[in-house]
Amino acid sequence: MVLVLKKGASEEEMQAIKDAMHASVSKHAKIKSKKVVNIKQYAGSIVLKEDPLVIQNKLRHE
Repeated sequence: MVLVLKKGASEEEMQAIKDAMHASVSKHAKIKSKKVVNIKQYAGSIVLKEDPLVIQNKLRHE
């Protein structure tokens, strides 16, 4: 959204621009995701049978 404020604008024009900006900000503020993500399910460690550097080199050379 682009709002143009020209030099010498009247008080009414400035108030209209201010109201338009406020409406735009409040409209975007209401669009929030209420979905909660459980990040604890991704925490932990993995057990590897090979050295991590060997695995990394295999992936990069292929």
